[in-house]
Amino acid sequence: MAHDSAHTNQSATKRIWYVFMLLSVVTIVEVVLGIFKPAFLVQTDILYMHLLNWIFIILTVYKAYLITWAFMHMEGEKKGLRRSVVWTIVFLVCYLVFILLAEGVYIHDVFANGFVTWNF
Repeated sequence: MAHDSAHTNQSATKRIWYVFMLLSVVTIVEVVLGIFKPAFLVQTDILYMHLLNWIFIILTVYKAYLITWAFMHMEGEKKGLRRSVVWTIVFLVCYLVFILLAEGVYIHDVFANGFVTWNF
């Protein structure tokens, strides 16, 4: 019995270090992209936003997924609970991105052209 507990503890420690290294690599990639801002990523637009911004959003969501999966122990939960947590977050992130894009385009138009009214 004691041997099983020690093995579980060792594998849990190994898992924590693996997730830590993975999160560190993703964070380093984000920082390097933020510092150097490659021109092709800044000049390429997809859905009214630079490709670099989309990469930041995707990497941030990936880091949130890893933190939830590993440190909140979602990998050991039932399928229904995992889906309810993940789908809620996916919906909220999509909604946030939509709101940010819609409001960001409007604010840009206000600064570029003066007062702009929306006709619904």
